Amino acid sequence: MMDAKKTFSDWLIVSDIDGTLNNKARKLPERNKKAIERFVSNGGHFTLASGRNPQSMEKHFKNLPIKGTPAVVINGAGVYDFDKHEMIYFSAMNDEAMRLAVKAAKKFWMVDVIVVAKDIIYITGLGAFGKWFVVVDNLKHKHIYDIAKVPKENWGKVIFSGDPVSISRVKKFFERTNSSELTLMSSSVCSFEILAKNTHKGTAVLKLAEILGIDNSHTGAIGDYFNDYDMLKTVGVPACCGQAPDELKEISEFVACHCNNGAVADFIEYIETKK
Repeated sequence: MMDAKKTFSDWLIVSDIDGTLNNKARKLPERNKKAIERFVSNGGHFTLASGRNPQSMEKHFKNLPIKGTPAVVINGAGVYDFDKHEMIYFSAMNDEAMRLAVKAAKKFWMVDVIVVAKDIIYITGLGAFGKWFVVVDNLKHKHIYDIAKVPKENWGKVIFSGDPVSISRVKKFFERTNSSELTLMSSSVCSFEILAKNTHKGTAVLKLAEILGIDNSHTGAIGDYFNDYDMLKTVGVPACCGQAPDELKEISEFVACHCNNGAVADFIEYIETKK
C-alpha cells in the first residue's frame, strides 16, 4: 500500500494510447483510470503520447483526470496544451526531408501518402486510407492529389500506408537514403512514417519534462510497439505492456501485464512502490 504522505509532483509518466492505455477493443480499463486518478491526486503528472494529431487525440485526453499537463502528439513532432488549445512545441520537417517524402510518394505511387501538418492533414493520391483516417475522427483535412502541390510548411510527419510488401519497399528506400535529416518509424506492418531528424516521442517527452521542471530521471513511459521504442530508450524509467515485442521488453526496466488487464495501472503501481 502506498504511503499516503508520498507525493509525486516531481514525476512525469507518459503512456501510449492504443494497445497500452486502452485495451485491444480500444476501451479504457477501469483499473487504469483509478490508478491515474490516484497518481495525479498525489501530485503526479500523467499524460499521453501518440501518433495522433491534437484533434484526434482530444477525446482520449479529456476522458482522463489529467487536465493541465500537455500531451505529446504526432509521434513527438509536437507537444500540445489542451487547456490553451495551442502547440507549445513543434518540430517541423526541413526542405530536404520534405523533398525525400515527395520523391518516395512519386516512386511508390500505389501507396497512400498522408501529410500530417501542424494544423491540418493533407490526403494525397487516391487517398483511400487517408479518407478513412480523417473520417473516423472527423479531422480537418484537404485532399490534394499531387503531393508536390501540398504547401511546404509545418510538416510534422508523413505516413505511407499500403500492403506489407509495398511498405517494406518504402522502408528500404528511406534506409538506403541514409539521410541525417529524417527519423524513420515503423508504426505497423502496413504503415511507415518519417519525421524530422531527432524527432520522436522520447525527445518530446524530455521537452515536456523541461517545460514542467522535471528531471529526466523522473520521467517514465510505457508503450507497446516499435513506434514507442525511441521513447523507451530516452526516458528515465521505460516500461512496456506484456504483449509488446521482445525488442521493447529488452530495453524496459519494467514489463507490465497485457493491455487488456490494466498495464498502465501496473506501471503506476511500480513507480509508486519502487521509486
